Amino acid sequence: MNPLLAFIEGLGGPEMLMIMVVILMLFGANRLPELAKGFGKSMREFKKAASGVEEEVRRAMEEEPAKPAAKPVGTIEQQAGAPKPPASPPPSAD
Repeated sequence: MNPLLAFIEGLGGPEMLMIMVVILMLFGANRLPELAKGFGKSMREFKKAASGVEEEVRRAMEEEPAKPAAKPVGTIEQQAGAPKPPASPPPSAD
């Protein structure tokens, strides 16, 4: 069992209340709304990015796979009996 999950399962109402009180004491009442607003914005951006990735994956799955292009003459993948193009003569030194 994951140790992190075991920690979360042990939290109840009194523990959560104590954590909230400690956070309030650390950051103060004036700073908490700013923190909550920032947290909300970051969660909104994360959800937007996650849905964008999900949409991209769906679109890629729905597209028809591209047909492979014809291989150029002289490639290894050609048939063994196909004629090869003539080799070009080396440049002459004039």
